[in-house]
Amino acid sequence: MQTFDLAPGHRISRVIKGGWQLAGGHGEIDRQAGIEDMIAFADAGITTFDCADIYTGVEAMIGEFRKEYSRVRGAEALNRIKVHTKFVPDLGKLETLTRADVAEGIETSLSRLGLEQLNLVQFHWWDYEIDRQVEVAAWLADLRQEGKIANIGGTNFDTEQMLRIINAGVPLVSMQVQYSLIDERPSRSMVQAAQAHGVNLLCYGSVAGGLFSERMLGVPELQPPFENRSLIKYKLIVDEFGGWPLFQDLLDVLASVAARHGSDIASIASRAVLERPGVAAVIVGARNRNHLERNLAIPGIELSAQDYAEIDAVLARANPVPGDVYTLERDRSGKHGSVMKYNLNKEGH
Repeated sequence: MQTFDLAPGHRISRVIKGGWQLAGGHGEIDRQAGIEDMIAFADAGITTFDCADIYTGVEAMIGEFRKEYSRVRGAEALNRIKVHTKFVPDLGKLETLTRADVAEGIETSLSRLGLEQLNLVQFHWWDYEIDRQVEVAAWLADLRQEGKIANIGGTNFDTEQMLRIINAGVPLVSMQVQYSLIDERPSRSMVQAAQAHGVNLLCYGSVAGGLFSERMLGVPELQPPFENRSLIKYKLIVDEFGGWPLFQDLLDVLASVAARHGSDIASIASRAVLERPGVAAVIVGARNRNHLERNLAIPGIELSAQDYAEIDAVLARANPVPGDVYTLERDRSGKHGSVMKYNLNKEGH
């Protein structure tokens, strides 16, 4: 598995195992099986795991995995494991959030994960109108100075707000963004600004919640009720992109490309994102190890000029998803924002 040095002493696998699919709203999870799956991923070379304080039960599950992995593989193997979590204060708490609240949130993550220092904390802020995001990011930087946090990243900030945080002296090393063949919003201004300041992109949504797959090829347009929130979210992006018929054209081309490489649609879609400028890794939201072999192969796929020409011919017919990173999702009254849950810490998660 290819690796990338996100920061000094912080080497990640270029494919990251995501944790959102293990959280509430995605069906029942067999906890022991989930831990065994994490061990299989780590043994295979996918040594970086993404989670969040608001992903129900996932930090604690990764903490159990770390303990078990240390027991069966030893301390040296455990040291290669990197856990990326998030600090996501509830929408209802933004106006009253204190430095002590931030410190408490970090301590909670440390306890759940069984760590003395968090490898990477990715900060998210729901509402720019409550203009405290720079202040709170600075508190995270203070906790880094105190040794509670090794590295700080962001999650779903747009370019302007990312630069405000950087210019305030917060040493961001990464920005987690939604980036895929059907959602190229980061390419407009985020990539250039991030590269100029040493910020690397960690990309989720490259397989659009499973929509980039053979099982979606040639099927009628999906209709509600959807199986999970992930499908709701990414089906809306398909609609923005140009609708189901155009998406089917893209799947058809990706299937042809995959056949030439002995691969599959999801892997080709992820590889195309991984090759984009400024991208350090793609986050694959795997619930289990069923596609582990395919996930491992993603960095090694060498897409040709012909592959890109065929893909780009479809993309040229698309409607660009409007706005900067996460702009659509920040409109809480809109269809994209209505999918989000804004107060998960308050709900005991």
